Amino acid sequence: MSKVKVAINGYGTIGKRVADAVTVQDDMEIIGIAKTRPNYEAFVAHDKGYDVYTLADKVDAMNKAGIPAEGTVDDMIAKADVVVDCTPGGIGEKNKALYEKAGVKAIWQGGEDHELAGCSFNAEANYTEALGKDFVRVVSCNTTGLCRVIYPLDQEYGVKKVRVTLMRRSADPNDVKNGPINAIVPNPIKLPSHHGPDVKSVLPHINIASTAVKLPTTLMHLHTLNIEMEKECTADDVKALFAKQPRVRMIGQGIGSTAEIMELGKDLGRPRGDMWENCVWEDSVTMYEGELYFFQAIHQESDVIPENVDAIRSMMELEADGAKSIAKTNKAMGL
Repeated sequence: MSKVKVAINGYGTIGKRVADAVTVQDDMEIIGIAKTRPNYEAFVAHDKGYDVYTLADKVDAMNKAGIPAEGTVDDMIAKADVVVDCTPGGIGEKNKALYEKAGVKAIWQGGEDHELAGCSFNAEANYTEALGKDFVRVVSCNTTGLCRVIYPLDQEYGVKKVRVTLMRRSADPNDVKNGPINAIVPNPIKLPSHHGPDVKSVLPHINIASTAVKLPTTLMHLHTLNIEMEKECTADDVKALFAKQPRVRMIGQGIGSTAEIMELGKDLGRPRGDMWENCVWEDSVTMYEGELYFFQAIHQESDVIPENVDAIRSMMELEADGAKSIAKTNKAMGL
């Protein structure tokens, strides 16, 4: 069977990681990546052997910089079965017309609105909803992390209500333009934050309220969750349930911070030190007056990467069973 041809439109924090994750799968391949300027990421993409495409008015600049452009973004799209759009939020919406014109399937990231694709995706929670779809949106890093723990709890015990506070990193490590540097910022100041409604785009029946603050850190997000459930359970029951989840890692062994979690990723030999899974502090899992509390850390640069791979597999109908796709993706990536 021929491999599904995948194009990556936007080769930044998410795009470059999706490209590498697709490359290690045996049922799909990268046919090109798109960059708008010849920065270090474009040079690395070329050095890795990816065909580099760019905007029509940027071809000469790319060639002059020493990166031979294979053609325009339109040329790349024409060769693809599916485009993973990893352009900045708001740009992807403008690209939809290109994909429709070319008759190609497309995946957007969480920076775009649910309405753009009409299908918001999390591999564990609603894999089958994306089967054969032309357009899919992989939800944001925070929403992905929330769905991964809320869904199994709801399946096992029934979720009555979720309250979550998100302590968000202010910028990715390579982002020198954003802050805060020395402040804690309620963001948004008007409640709730968008994360709760975004969870409902995947799990519509979940009663969830969310608040968020930005912190002067670049490493990870940290969530404080409080969940009321329909059925009784113990902290040990929840720990056992989480331990069985394919993209949840129970954290202990003296790890007390996000910095140590990221160091663990490096020690494990992960590409770029990525932590693709939710990191739940085992000692934080607590039942108090019948309600569940715990902390989890989310690596914002990488937790959506395996979800993009599964979305491709579902949309292209390479695998009808979500659990099998998750296992295949995880094994190939080393998760």
